[in-house]
Amino acid sequence: MSGLDPAIAGKLTRNADGLVCAVVQQRGTGEVLMVAWMDDEALHRTLATGRATYWSRSRQAYWVKGETSGHTQHVHEIRLDCDGDALLLVVDQIGPACHTGSGTCFDHVLLRSL
Repeated sequence: MSGLDPAIAGKLTRNADGLVCAVVQQRGTGEVLMVAWMDDEALHRTLATGRATYWSRSRQAYWVKGETSGHTQHVHEIRLDCDGDALLLVVDQIGPACHTGSGTCFDHVLLRSL
């Protein structure tokens, strides 16, 4: 059972696995750093601590960003999109955001530049 406020939980539109997509953006620059997944408990933990907590689909466990790497995310804002199926976390990222060591997960492959 999650400690998430029922008023917030009622606004979420979860996928079949009970997850909501979380887009992470750098405060100040607006750069998109990464995408992760949250369930009600991960969102509750993030709201309670101010540290980004996600649900790892591969490990089937919660992870606090930077807990082992030191590359933390301090959350300043969490916004819910109009459909309730995506969250925007505005953070101060300490160190690289991507597990590859890059500052962002979106600087590896450019599919098209218009």
